[in-house]
Amino acid sequence: MSATAALMVAAEGGIIGDGRTGANLALGVGLLGLAVGRLALARAGGRISIANARTGGRSAIAVGLTGTALAVLHLATSSGGPGTGNGLVGAIVAVPLGLGAVLLGRRALARSRGGDRPPVDRMGV
Repeated sequence: MSATAALMVAAEGGIIGDGRTGANLALGVGLLGLAVGRLALARAGGRISIANARTGGRSAIAVGLTGTALAVLHLATSSGGPGTGNGLVGAIVAVPLGLGAVLLGRRALARSRGGDRPPVDRMGV
């Protein structure tokens, strides 16, 4: 099974459970993207030193786009409306989560380009 076919089956809820499986998967991926983006942004700001901010920013963008794609795919393939048990509301919530991860990743990438900024005077003089 190709990766695209696996994503479609997961978004439709065909792997396990009911129609909410695809929405839950998209929500989880979106939340993971937000966490990675937040860590990358903290690293770019110099608050923590656990990893490379550029790698974290790129990862947040990739995970956020994946979560958004899963949510949109679930929205496109789900039948019924909100409250029918097919995970439509969860997919609607997952779209801004994924887009938020993309924005955090982009911001981390922008902040990690240290050569473009003038030096910061931390002494206040």
